[in-house]
Amino acid sequence: MTPKISFAKSISHQEFNRAATVAVGVCHNPETQKAQGTIDAECPFATAINTGIATLTAETKTGSVTQLAVAGKTIYAVGLGENPDKASTEELRQAAGAVAREAAGKPSLLISFPHQSIAELTAIVEGTLLGSYKFDKYLPDAATAVSEIIVSTDLDADFTRVLSRAQAIADAVNQIRDLTNLPANDLDPQQLTDVALQAAVKVGLSTHVYSGEDLRKERLAGLASVGKGSAVPPRLVRLEWNPEQAHGFIALVGKGITFDTGGYSLKPAAHMVEMKTDMCGAATVLATLVCVAKLQLPVKVVGWMCIAENMVSGTAARPDDVIVYRNGKSVEINNTDAEGRLVMADGLILATEERPDVVLDIATLTGAQMVALGERITGVMGTAEIRDEVLAAAAAVDESAWGMPLPADLRRSLDSDIAHLKNSGARNGGMLVAGLFLQEFVADTPWAHIDIAGPSFNREKAYGYTPKGATGVMLRTLVQFITQRANAA
Repeated sequence: MTPKISFAKSISHQEFNRAATVAVGVCHNPETQKAQGTIDAECPFATAINTGIATLTAETKTGSVTQLAVAGKTIYAVGLGENPDKASTEELRQAAGAVAREAAGKPSLLISFPHQSIAELTAIVEGTLLGSYKFDKYLPDAATAVSEIIVSTDLDADFTRVLSRAQAIADAVNQIRDLTNLPANDLDPQQLTDVALQAAVKVGLSTHVYSGEDLRKERLAGLASVGKGSAVPPRLVRLEWNPEQAHGFIALVGKGITFDTGGYSLKPAAHMVEMKTDMCGAATVLATLVCVAKLQLPVKVVGWMCIAENMVSGTAARPDDVIVYRNGKSVEINNTDAEGRLVMADGLILATEERPDVVLDIATLTGAQMVALGERITGVMGTAEIRDEVLAAAAAVDESAWGMPLPADLRRSLDSDIAHLKNSGARNGGMLVAGLFLQEFVADTPWAHIDIAGPSFNREKAYGYTPKGATGVMLRTLVQFITQRANAA
């Protein structure tokens, strides 16, 4: 359940009494600890709240929650970081997410955090909507999200616009989370395709599905090879947003492996757990297109969802197989567990044939991404200027991403004796090698590759606005990238 969001001018006595719970921000101050926000000085409980915060020495670490009781009401003192003067947009987002999750099951929550701009207010609203998320499809008796959230603000703003954008972003992130958290028995290639088509129709996207004979006719060799071991055939889904007066053309390509056994290069049992998440690149493409349509951004965006299931069977692809793509490039398969790049190549070829201004691909592509950058930082590589533009968009919305090179010397490890290239090369620098493989299929189109293998799934406990499980990472970055392109036209 998504909370209802409303706004109030400061915390008055009346607002305080109306809310079931109240959250106030706490910044580090070596001299005194007190609430930071928009509590009306005449509210009779302001002094009691500040006394409780000081007495309990409330934690100021971003997203930490200290619980108080004032006048029989639960008060959450939420850490806003170590800066005594001003919390950043990300600290506000993290704090709002943490307290929204803490308040699960409550009828209402009044949030009073200090903010001075629309960007900061939007971050608070985003945080509450993202932090309220819970995947409870199989736990119908789980505590529901807080029903109503009231955000206290002294700003004069178009609150409808603030809420509509934050809601569209949060809905998109949470759509990715829902799809990625679903197990493969409830989300096979056909089911993911059905979800995509249903979501597309609701927001006015045009669609086309390549399947069956289409794959052979269009020479989509990667999808045909990877998906032929599954009882559910592969598909390539094309989604298009093309409004009147569109400025520019952006293509997105996403990896949609609904389950990855590794094929005949079989994964160890422990490494096969969580392979339901290998489709979240495609889910991100879908959610981005839906969000762009909801926001009515004046730019043409085409998304390609490369969907297959990598299984072991009598019909599955084998090591040493050679496939030939529609652009004439032949690939020797020396590792059937490097399947994501094979299906992505099909999407990249078709995307670039349409001559977009830029193509971005996103995938849970390599375990090497986690080795290089850990589980919270996304790797970005590609054409230098597009890579840097993606990084700038990520920085603008407070998502952690790091630019990576594509060293020419590593390309040699993909050389094949019998084909143009192999699908797997050097282990060292494996994330970069995968990027070099994809680079072979973008021709001269400006391009960036986004590897979210680690950040797409939180294996630890929830923190800030990030739940345990699927995160929906980089959706906000992609929407920001597209928004900046639309605004620059």
